[in-house]
Amino acid sequence: MKRITAVLLLCAAGAASAADITVSAAASLNNAFREAAAAYEAGHPGDKVLLNFGASDALVAQIAKGAPVDVFASADQDAMDKAQPHVAPGSRRDFASNRLVLAVPSNSSLNPIALADLVQPGVKRLTTGNPASVPVGRYTRGALEKSGHWLALEPKFVFAANVRQALDYIARGEVDAGFVYQTDVAAQVDKVRSVLAVPTAAPITYPLAVIKDAPNAAGARGFVQFILSASGQAILARHGFGKP
Repeated sequence: MKRITAVLLLCAAGAASAADITVSAAASLNNAFREAAAAYEAGHPGDKVLLNFGASDALVAQIAKGAPVDVFASADQDAMDKAQPHVAPGSRRDFASNRLVLAVPSNSSLNPIALADLVQPGVKRLTTGNPASVPVGRYTRGALEKSGHWLALEPKFVFAANVRQALDYIARGEVDAGFVYQTDVAAQVDKVRSVLAVPTAAPITYPLAVIKDAPNAAGARGFVQFILSASGQAILARHGFGKP
């Protein structure tokens, strides 16, 4: 029976069989890659996609330590640059794009019309991913530095380990607002709402690549090709991702 196994700890992938394709992907890809994995398996009987989600930099660290990964999909170019020594030559491709937004709990009365509104005393807690290790945090810091608000807002931030944790902080009302991707808001539209599109210093593009020492290189190439195909791109589009 074809199935998807969500791997919470990459060490669990150590028991993978030869037909398994282990994919380490940015947390923001969770919903889209689950659907993509199911579609890939449906078209490749006997193959099984093992999904390992997390902050992109944390996934790079796992790969660098020798974790048995076949495909790495990052939420920014910086993390993929760090993974480059472990990437199979010529396999790196951009496959999706996203947008940064400011989101609030769905029942919040906060309706900022500009980033400057976040400086007001009534806004006490903000969230995003940790800029030191999470792409959405890097995009957020870059946007706020460009707008001139980073120094004033940095003390208000409760940094998350990945973008989905930041989304949870917003959904539970533990912060007044947070910077996440538009695709994350779509994943919890009943609990959070987007109030402001945030221009980023650099476009938000997602690269993926086959890992140089992939245990299942052939399967890795097949999954990458599927993500880049019309079918794979249609799945990403349904989850709110743009073309690369």
